[in-house]
Amino acid sequence: MGLTKTEQYSKMQNELAVILKALGHPARIAIVEYLLKVDQCICNDLVEELPLSQSTISQHLLELKQAGIIQGTIEGNSKCYCLQKQNLAKVMKFVSKCVSSLSLDKIKCC
Repeated sequence: MGLTKTEQYSKMQNELAVILKALGHPARIAIVEYLLKVDQCICNDLVEELPLSQSTISQHLLELKQAGIIQGTIEGNSKCYCLQKQNLAKVMKFVSKCVSSLSLDKIKCC
C-alpha cells in the first residue's frame, strides 16, 4: 500500500497544518483572542462574548480542542477551557521564521 500524503511530510509540518487549519475560521480566532485576553481558563463565558449560539461555540471549541489549540476539563455541568500554550508556541515559531526570512528587497515576483 502506498504512502498517504501526510506521511510524506515531517511531524512538525503535519502538526502545524492541523493547527493552522483549525485557526482558519474567524470564530475560532475570536475564541483564541478572548482566551489570550483573559489569560485564564474560562467556563461558559463565550456565549456573552461572541455573537454565536452555545451549540455553534461548542462546535468551534471541539475543533480547537481536537487540533490541540485549547485544552478543557469538565466539572459537573461546567466545561472549562484554556489555551494549550505549547502548540501556540510552535505556530509562533513558524510564523516568526517566515516573517524573519522575508526581505522586501529580495522579493521578486512576475
